[in-house]
Amino acid sequence: MNCVGIVGNGPKEQLPNLVNYQGKIDFWIGADRGALYLAEQGISIDIALGDFDSVSEREYAVIEKHAKLFVTYPVMKDQTDLEIALDMGIEKKARQFFLFGVTGGRLDHALMNIQLLYPLLKQGKRAVIIDKSNQVEMFAPGSYSVEPEGYSYISFLAFTPEVSPITLTGFLYPLENETIHWGTSLCISNELSQKKGTFSFHKGILILVKSFDAV
Repeated sequence: MNCVGIVGNGPKEQLPNLVNYQGKIDFWIGADRGALYLAEQGISIDIALGDFDSVSEREYAVIEKHAKLFVTYPVMKDQTDLEIALDMGIEKKARQFFLFGVTGGRLDHALMNIQLLYPLLKQGKRAVIIDKSNQVEMFAPGSYSVEPEGYSYISFLAFTPEVSPITLTGFLYPLENETIHWGTSLCISNELSQKKGTFSFHKGILILVKSFDAV
């Protein structure tokens, strides 16, 4: 299986139009209220899972109607619904993960969800968090190309204490063999000066954020 799409419990107003991603996603998992969001957009749910403590009886019935497989878990457990969904995607041998509805609500959940990109990266999986105005991805050392994909800004943040040496080409603010650390804004709000840019680094783990200003 190539790509799993997982929809979490984040604020509905922060979701992009999920229908636009159907051509890229082979298997949909709805985590808790995220399953309801899929049903509301008319997308068939391959697995609905969670404790479902955030849905009403009527909404629960809607999810059951649209889900091919329905798996419930107790409220008191050692993993979040999203982490359980990721484990299921790994069991399905997915190579890519698109994560929706995992930002924009509680900050502790958003920070944890970004950290969940790291174990996927270590397993050689591509994982992207997407909301209405942002896209977040994590990278190991290497050389990569990047395109705007409709976003205005591209930012780079160090996930490890430092990332080095980082080189950016094709950007409005290029860099050559620089080091970025925790707590520095050196690589925030950059923009491409060409249709495509490149970035490379040899040490550390890097977070790339594409974004545009919400209106």
